[in-house]
Amino acid sequence: QVQLVESGGGLVQPGGSLRLSCAASGSRFSIYVMYWYRQAAGKQREWVGSIGSTGFTNYADSVKGRFTISRDNAKNTVYLQMNSLKPEDTAVYYCNAQWAGTSYWGQGTQVTVSS
Repeated sequence: QVQLVESGGGLVQPGGSLRLSCAASGSRFSIYVMYWYRQAAGKQREWVGSIGSTGFTNYADSVKGRFTISRDNAKNTVYLQMNSLKPEDTAVYYCNAQWAGTSYWGQGTQVTVSS
């Protein structure tokens, strides 16, 4: 069982930056593939990006070049650095951990990009 807790969301102006964190409980964090998703009001949840156990990353085209995912296995934490934020990045952001058919979700953190 893995429990995930996101933090770092808030209100930011267009062009600004935020760093989200996702802290995981339990052992063996390093073996999990970690994902970030987001869900805007009235829309489907969409994949933002992912980081594998070796640190390999993938990103959705909509955030490529602006968002960076990293992980610190010693702290059981994955990060989402978001730069050059746009109003269309406004959403609840969720982290997700997957390994061997298991999948765990955090409760989400709200990011609002507005002037």
